[in-house]
Amino acid sequence: AAARLAAEQEVENLSGLSPNPEKDIFVVRENRTTCLMAEFAAKFIVPYDVWASNYVDVSGVRGSELEISWLEQAYTLKLFFLKEGHNTSRGQEAFWRLSRIQFTYDTAERTYFKDAIAPGKHTASSHRLSALVTPAGKSYECQAQQTISLVSSDHQKSVQLLLSEVRVQPFDITADFVFSEEHKCPVDQREQLEETLPLILGLILGLVIVITLCVYHIHHKLTANQVQIPRDRSQYKHMG
Repeated sequence: AAARLAAEQEVENLSGLSPNPEKDIFVVRENRTTCLMAEFAAKFIVPYDVWASNYVDVSGVRGSELEISWLEQAYTLKLFFLKEGHNTSRGQEAFWRLSRIQFTYDTAERTYFKDAIAPGKHTASSHRLSALVTPAGKSYECQAQQTISLVSSDHQKSVQLLLSEVRVQPFDITADFVFSEEHKCPVDQREQLEETLPLILGLILGLVIVITLCVYHIHHKLTANQVQIPRDRSQYKHMG
């Protein structure tokens, strides 16, 4: 599905291409150039008070904001991205990050909210968020589940956003529908290290055993070739 937002901007919902029905894919294009790509599986945990669709709209602006709405805009998710520079030991380096999340929901909508007290629209927002920090020119990838807490206008309730299987790039896309080199999240990096560490240790141990056997073999061979000098002087032959 594609929607025209302005004269030269369009947004595409490519979720039908995802092999995972719970994973959505969105692309924002401007002047026939892809300026933001995102794919992820998301789940919200929204508390609400009680007595004892598949249709999604997306929009974006200059690759820094992604807006997703569904069920006739009863629910709207806005993701705001920011690109900035940081001073490091290697000098000035550019990064981008997820700087703000805003989730609007309507407890009068009966698909997910049953028998809510005083139903109505509420907005849950992040507070001082700095997530998905990634070097400029790279995409962010994280298969592990991440939990982001949002504060709701509904009596300051806490709304939980659960993200998983994330791949997103809001800036510096060089080819349409193609992510740049991935920057893996720390959890994925740690899991990858935990998977490869036993293999590395096994290879090192095997190498140590081989080296030890080679040294022993060489030492044994050199020792066997040495001339044995008898310690008993009576064994010496007298010259005369």
